[in-house]
Amino acid sequence: MPDASGVDAEVLPLHPAADTQWDLVSLGEVLLRFDPGESRIANTRNFRVWEGGGEYNVARGLRRCFGLRSAVVTALVDNPVGRLVEDLMLQGGVDISQVLWREYDGIGQQSRNGIYFLERGFGVRGALGSMDRGHTAVSQLKPGDIDWDHIFSESGARWFHTGGVFCALSDTTPLVAREAMQAAKRHGAIVSYDCNYRPSLWKARGGRLAAARANHEVAPYVDVLFGHEGDLALELGEHSSGPPSHTPDSYAAMAARVMQAHLNFRIIATTTRKPRTANRNDWGAYAYAAGHIHVGREMHDLEILDRVGGGDSFASGLIYGLLQGKGVDYALQCGIAHGALAMTTAGDSSFATLDEVERLMAGSGAGVQR
Repeated sequence: MPDASGVDAEVLPLHPAADTQWDLVSLGEVLLRFDPGESRIANTRNFRVWEGGGEYNVARGLRRCFGLRSAVVTALVDNPVGRLVEDLMLQGGVDISQVLWREYDGIGQQSRNGIYFLERGFGVRGALGSMDRGHTAVSQLKPGDIDWDHIFSESGARWFHTGGVFCALSDTTPLVAREAMQAAKRHGAIVSYDCNYRPSLWKARGGRLAAARANHEVAPYVDVLFGHEGDLALELGEHSSGPPSHTPDSYAAMAARVMQAHLNFRIIATTTRKPRTANRNDWGAYAYAAGHIHVGREMHDLEILDRVGGGDSFASGLIYGLLQGKGVDYALQCGIAHGALAMTTAGDSSFATLDEVERLMAGSGAGVQR
């Protein structure tokens, strides 16, 4: 029977929480981020550090904000940098029992940990990132390195999440993602995938066309798809009939076309972000499910401290709503609110609470809570 959002409850058949060890398992790279604060990368003498990574951020948000059980599958080199990333993940509360540790050769020639630098931007000056993630331990993962059947059967997970950032790391990572998705589907877990195209990661490996090929290979195993602000059809290598979709009607038409080509898709969701300056954006989201477009609340002129991770926090909020059986409308509004709050604090990850998310969903202001 349809729920209050108009979506049949069987659209996402979920394992009961009591039958599983984790609500969500994510697969992706976890990097050490260097943040120069109000300075610029090229001029600062001090950095704060955070852990971050597109797929990991979703798992962390579900754990720290929403109190669900999440785990990350990744690989790190066993040296002080790797152990710092481990310590940061422990603070994030994500289960790291599935982290693969690789031996350190002394200089990182064979395998290393990824780091990146990011300055936030302000006003007319956009944010600027500088990646240093070549030959990382996680990029060297190959099919067979991880016992996915153990993760999804003996331990058990209700949901599996990965994305285009992980698939961009090497020629073998898309194969690992597909292997994981196949195991998740065999054992009845819901699979979500964030296309999350990053030009810098695909530049040497064929650009957007190569990314579309990788996405197309994993598409048959995806239940919930997260797109980007442009035309999602381009991300999957499908025919595009017009400019990027920025209205509910045009997004619905595009999503319907994609779903006709991929009958396994159950929900497609995307954020809508219209930058006014580096720290003032219009922010909202759409979701398409069961032939119906859901339009979330649009926040006009949203003030932003650090925009990195907003999309990942949107994804974790939406997944939370769906895992809780609250329907697409609630899930969409939850994702929008969580993403907005995540962009008010420094770092990739969310430091919001469920109470803050639900108060923002209810339309509360920014007054002091006493």
